[in-house]
Amino acid sequence: MIITAEKFKEFVSTQTDDKILSQKLSALENLIRNYTHNNFQVREIRSQSETMDGRILNPPEHILKGDTVQITDSLLNNGIYSVTEVNDRGMILSETLLDCKKNLVTKVYYPPDVIMGTVNLLKWELENRDKVGIQSEKLSRYSVTYFSMDGDNSVMGYPKSLLGFLKPYMKARF
Repeated sequence: MIITAEKFKEFVSTQTDDKILSQKLSALENLIRNYTHNNFQVREIRSQSETMDGRILNPPEHILKGDTVQITDSLLNNGIYSVTEVNDRGMILSETLLDCKKNLVTKVYYPPDVIMGTVNLLKWELENRDKVGIQSEKLSRYSVTYFSMDGDNSVMGYPKSLLGFLKPYMKARF
């Protein structure tokens, strides 16, 4: 996960439930990875590992509790997970894993600007999503004009100006 709901609340004051924030952050993570065609993997921290009893038996070195890992080349466990525990018996992830002999486990690292960009995207989502589609509002002598979300100003439902932080991480898609 790019950032946890608890950490997000350190930057933005909100009454939104942590479960809802976690789901929105997970959706933003998928959106960012797909938009940039970048999986943010640290290929130097990788291992071929077996999963048994919901645990990765031979995790890569240098992975700590709270880190994000991606499992690929697995028949049953492909996905992105948060590390909840690392000990001498293996590594436990945020979701239950199925027993499988072959799993390629790779550490995922999101740079600080991607983390803060994600915070800004979710903050915009929480504060402005309900105003999308309204460009101007007038009541007597009071007038409010909102941001126009036409095709030239938005990408994937967010203002283009909020997605500028992703430009350095864009990878070519073949």
